[in-house]
Amino acid sequence: MATDARMATDPIPQFPPGFLWGVSTSAHQIEGAAEREPSVWDAFTAEPGRVKDGSTAEVACDHYHRYREDVALLAGLGVDAYRFSVSWPRVNTPGGLDFYDRLVDELCAAGVRPVVTLFHWDLPITLDWLQRDTASRFAEYVSVVAGRLGDRVHKWITLNEPAEHTLLGHALGAHAPGRQLMFDALPVAHHQLLAHGLAVRALRAAGASDIGIANSHGPTWPASQKQEDVEAADFYDVLLNRLFSDPLLLGRYPEGIGELMPGDVHSDLKVIAEPVDWYGINYYAPTRVGAPQGAEIEFGGLTLPAELPFSVREIEGHPVTDFGWPVVPEALTELLTGFRARYGDRLPPVVITENGCSYEGVDDQERIAYLDGHIRALHRALEAGVDVRGYFVWSLLDNFEWAEGYARRFGLVHVDYKTLERTPKASYDWFRDLLRARG
Repeated sequence: MATDARMATDPIPQFPPGFLWGVSTSAHQIEGAAEREPSVWDAFTAEPGRVKDGSTAEVACDHYHRYREDVALLAGLGVDAYRFSVSWPRVNTPGGLDFYDRLVDELCAAGVRPVVTLFHWDLPITLDWLQRDTASRFAEYVSVVAGRLGDRVHKWITLNEPAEHTLLGHALGAHAPGRQLMFDALPVAHHQLLAHGLAVRALRAAGASDIGIANSHGPTWPASQKQEDVEAADFYDVLLNRLFSDPLLLGRYPEGIGELMPGDVHSDLKVIAEPVDWYGINYYAPTRVGAPQGAEIEFGGLTLPAELPFSVREIEGHPVTDFGWPVVPEALTELLTGFRARYGDRLPPVVITENGCSYEGVDDQERIAYLDGHIRALHRALEAGVDVRGYFVWSLLDNFEWAEGYARRFGLVHVDYKTLERTPKASYDWFRDLLRARG
């Protein structure tokens, strides 16, 4: 596996005809133009100390005003599709959907397929995922968006990463809304999954026929084969992976979880397991997990409390990104083949809805090596029999990286946050050339 872009000289293998190539963004991270209903992230970033550089997304990349320039970048890149999110707080503002009308029209005119994510963490401040009614309110909002955009948008994502929104936002307090509920945050997971199922039904009622979800997943590796490490890794895997995939694909929670959820769980699971047309996976890295060590743990920019029933360990022998995340392309193959083995015919076609890395600089050879390695790993999963239909790079633009502020750069395009000037990076040129070679 190449660890330097200059080593990646062999042509990337051919993917099947119709394979979807794209890039992803999210509304709160790039749009700016805060003339909308406040979200939980607006409240969170207003609290001193919540964001590491003290910044907010009030301007971000100013995509709201510069979307034509950004669509031109997409067209120049040559992607088939652009995955973006609609801001629920903006839609709640009079005329808020007008922006997405203009954006979708611009994309269609440029020959770029719009792929809409309906929730990417920016919950209206008046709502709360601890409350069951939020799931119904989400379905109502989805109906409004689908009614306005459904004549031009033909691929939909209900939720982005409910695992992170539950765990980081409600269990650990590192993201908005900043709660530290630990395992009392489980209702947030259940209500988001219920919202997904209700949204699928709402989209079907609006005539949509290409619906998925974007869940984050990664292999969990035990720190050793000692029983305590294996059990800790199994627990982590349930919490980060199976808690969000088993209900969707099997119609049941992992053993011991269902009885912790609120409401009529049996009936809710029938809604949650509403069939989807494809299953989206956001992949970044595997996690090495062992028994608790009785001390706080620094992990991926987070401080994990000592009372957790597991500890996250360093993965040695692999390079790391500027964010400190290990670069392990082969774990993507492992993840996808493992999903196919676990869920069998219950697993619909898969789309990699996010994959990317944080590196500084415009001549970002490390990002090229990262993408090259992961695309090859994805092809090996295809060869092993996994039905993968698409791949989206995170992200088109450098952007507001949540609690990290503007300290992390994931974009194929560099953004000068003072002037807002866009500069395509070496990785942009590399990905453009790859797509041209695909025909």
